[in-house]
Amino acid sequence: MRIATAPLRLVALVSLAVAMAAGSCANTEPVPMLAEPSAPAVTPAVATIKRLTRSQYRNAVRDLLGDVAVPIALEPDAEVDGFLLLGGGTTSVSALGVERYESAAFDLASQALKDTAIAKALVPCAPADDTKADASCVDAFVRSFGRRAFRRPLTDEEAARYTSLATLAGDKLGSFRAGVEFALAGLLESPHFLFRVELGEPVPGAKNPEIRRYSSFEMASRLSFFLWGTTPDDALLDAAARGDLLADDGLAHEVDRMLMSSRARAGLRTFFEERFALYRLDDLVKDTTLFSSMSADLGPDAREETLSSIEEMVFDRDEPYPNLLTRRRTIVNRRLASLYGVPASSLDGFAPVTLPENGARAGLLGNASILALYSHSTATSSTLRGKFTRTALLCATIPPPPADVDTSLPEPSEVLPTLRDRMSEHVTNPVCASCHTFLDPIGLGLENFDAIGRFRQTEQDVLIDASGELDGTSFGDARGLGAAIAQHPDFPACLARHLYRFALGVTETDTDEPLIAWLTERFIADGQRVRPLLRRVVMSDGFRRVKEAP
Repeated sequence: MRIATAPLRLVALVSLAVAMAAGSCANTEPVPMLAEPSAPAVTPAVATIKRLTRSQYRNAVRDLLGDVAVPIALEPDAEVDGFLLLGGGTTSVSALGVERYESAAFDLASQALKDTAIAKALVPCAPADDTKADASCVDAFVRSFGRRAFRRPLTDEEAARYTSLATLAGDKLGSFRAGVEFALAGLLESPHFLFRVELGEPVPGAKNPEIRRYSSFEMASRLSFFLWGTTPDDALLDAAARGDLLADDGLAHEVDRMLMSSRARAGLRTFFEERFALYRLDDLVKDTTLFSSMSADLGPDAREETLSSIEEMVFDRDEPYPNLLTRRRTIVNRRLASLYGVPASSLDGFAPVTLPENGARAGLLGNASILALYSHSTATSSTLRGKFTRTALLCATIPPPPADVDTSLPEPSEVLPTLRDRMSEHVTNPVCASCHTFLDPIGLGLENFDAIGRFRQTEQDVLIDASGELDGTSFGDARGLGAAIAQHPDFPACLARHLYRFALGVTETDTDEPLIAWLTERFIADGQRVRPLLRRVVMSDGFRRVKEAP
């Protein structure tokens, strides 16, 4: 038996319509920065409603319910401008997706309430009779859990709705737990859980009524999903209830608390996993006849190396951001240590190792995650690797190739044995050359690593030439390329831009450029430490203000 959920689906459709309408509007009215007087003015983005990504859904469910198995058959994410998060604000939910969310909600509710410890933590009271509905006890549960699930207090009308749902189901099924299960499933299926409803509220005394501030509870949600990648904790919701997040001092206090929390590591991981598209490593495919070291675990292991190294660099060692490309310290397991030709420092799990000082491998561009992900299944790709470097690390815009252009390369031969040789032949076409000369010299700097990231000196028995030039800076190999990128002026600016975009959940516009430039300037002045940059992004008016959606 299931209680009809048509009203919930109707609300979801209304929410989606508002999101689509909001996303079609242009920004026109700048407002001054409030958090830091020296920061330039910014034009707020138009309010949107964002569907939780699969990662956010999974993290939020586990924070709400505990150790449960989260269904993976959900509405797929969509990548927009480098982030799945942005796709959540521009895509709808299919009919199949609604059914999947409903099925997941009932499955999760059943799991949670069958676990005695979880059920006791969720339901803050005991019914007078387990075989009957208990409206007062259910109401206490609905208000307590609903506040955490909706990231704000429920209205009396909402609380009454879910309490009535549980009471009806409990009476008909003769079970208090069954009634609570329906209420719990309903809360988890609600668009107020599945979507981040952040539309702002009027600013007291504002001259322009279109310019709004995010409410205190909306700020709690924005802070938590940006810095932690999950739903707010009780302390953050309590701060929101007090109105602390609307004042500079209160907001700064919570930001500092959150950045000191271990949860901030997960938030930063989510950012880099999306920006570098490392989630695709779950489906990494290579030709095992050519790469005998390839296994189903290589992709996930390689992703873990990169994310663990970034986490350690930022939170444990507070290293400057350019070290991402130059550090010889990395974190690997036995499989990756074997691939890299270094002794593993632990027989079980991941542990730090120091790469050889005179070796070819260092930093991010020596990670198997990047080298394997941006290669083909049978061979390396200077174009894919060069494009990753230009777009993900330097924020360049690369136009797509013309629809009718031939992108295939000549097969290896005695005349054209190496990829450099074949690319030189390929770019004789002036249509191709315009982009390939911008990408391939960078990607060729990584040719000493094959399509799964193993070092090699030759291709087709010919010595590989990994030298090249990056915007006027010459390099001799992959480590030289990494050092050149680390010193490139666009490198710190690109991180500031991407963090700002990720924090707002929308693509920046021209009116954001002065603020992004200011964030970059302060980032460099701070020694390119990442945590102060995260704090400045949050304290900016770009993060705290919004333009009213029609």
